[in-house]
Amino acid sequence: MYIHLGGERIIRSSELVAIFDVSIEKSSKISKQFVSHACQQKNVEYIGEEEPKSIVVTKSTVYYSPISSSTLKKRAKVFVANA
Repeated sequence: MYIHLGGERIIRSSELVAIFDVSIEKSSKISKQFVSHACQQKNVEYIGEEEPKSIVVTKSTVYYSPISSSTLKKRAKVFVANA
């Protein structure tokens, strides 16, 4: 199964690790360090031109998605329930 993250980006649901609201960067020192490390490793991808609303962590990449974290979580839950 696949999850649409916005724009033309689709990931396999088996690759999904976590979905966070983008505000977690401001409120959590650990998440800020995690994203900073991913940027240094060039494993970060911004989807579309819109302002990011969520951070999607996969096994290999961190995505900034213009779709809200609650919407993405609903999409992911549908796939988990059907698995």
